[in-house]
Parts: sequence; C-alpha cells; structure tokens
Amino acid sequence: LGKALPECLLGAPAVTVMTVQSESVPVASELPGRTSPYQIAEQRPQVTGIVKSRTFSEGAEVKAGSTLYRLDPATYQTAYDSARAAVAKAEASVQTARRNVERNKELVAIKFVSQQAYDDALATLQANEADVAAAKAAAEAARINLAYTTVVAPISGRIGRSTVTAGALVTANQEDPLATIQ
Repeated sequence: LGKALPECLLGAPAVTVMTVQSESVPVASELPGRTSPYQIAEQRPQVTGIVKSRTFSEGAEVKAGSTLYRLDPATYQTAYDSARAAVAKAEASVQTARRNVERNKELVAIKFVSQQAYDDALATLQANEADVAAAKAAAEAARINLAYTTVVAPISGRIGRSTVTAGALVTANQEDPLATIQ
C-alpha cells in the first residue's frame, strides 16, 4: 500500500468552462405590507323602517349609487301622497283668492265694495300663496324621505358584513352601521 498510483488510473479532473457575458437582470423585491382603504363609508339609514330586502352579497364589490337595502316605503309613500294633496288644495285656494281680488279690484274702483274688503281679499291671496309654498316644501321633504327608503352606496368599493337582515327594524341615523364599504 504505500505506493503511488500511476496518473492514468487517477483520471483527469473534470473542468467546466463558461463564457461570461453582461446582461440586465431585473431586480424584484417582495416586501411584506398592509393596505388600508382611502375611503370608508358606514351605511346608516336616514329614515326609520323595516328592512324589506338586502340586495348585495357580503364581501362583494359595489358601485356608487347601487341599491344596498330596501326599507318598507308604505308610511313614507302615504305621507308623500298626502303632502301632494295639500299642495293641490292650497293651489285651489290661491285660484279662488285670485278671482276674489280681481273682482274686488273692479268693484272698489266703482266704490261698490270698501277698500277694506279689497285689502282683505289681497291678504287672503298672499296667505294662500304662502300656504302653497309651505305645502310644496312639505311635499319635497316627504319625497326625500320616501327616496331614503332605498339605501344606496355612496362610494364604490368592497362591502363588508351586513348587520341586519330582512324584517329588522332600523332607525334614522342609528349608531350601528348596516354595513361598511371600503
């Protein structure tokens, strides 16, 4: 054993040859991180009512203006119809008062009625015109409340879990949101 082996039995060492070339290598970094929404909208009802339906899937993307919940509109529809009838009644009173003013204007000129009667007719007309304006404002308020029975998304984004189901009573501007959009 102490003898050296001939070189031919050892074998030549294996050598790998590479040609070096310069080339661009993209640098990719994977960094851990968190995202936070830049808009958050907590949906709360603006009128009191019973939830009739929920029209979205939890966790889905919703578009701004899309319907999220429908509340029972019956009482708000009735209030709106009543307010529109009050407008019609007030407008009819204005027509009657206007005709009285026109009649009295002619009659006061020929001294058939007193100036006081004419002034009273004119004041009644102005009061009735004010009643029309008030009735129109009340009708607009009733229309707005009726529109609020449809809860719509104010922003586009992903909607979270719904805190209410159909049949639940919700109140105007309640503390707990119905759902949150991010």
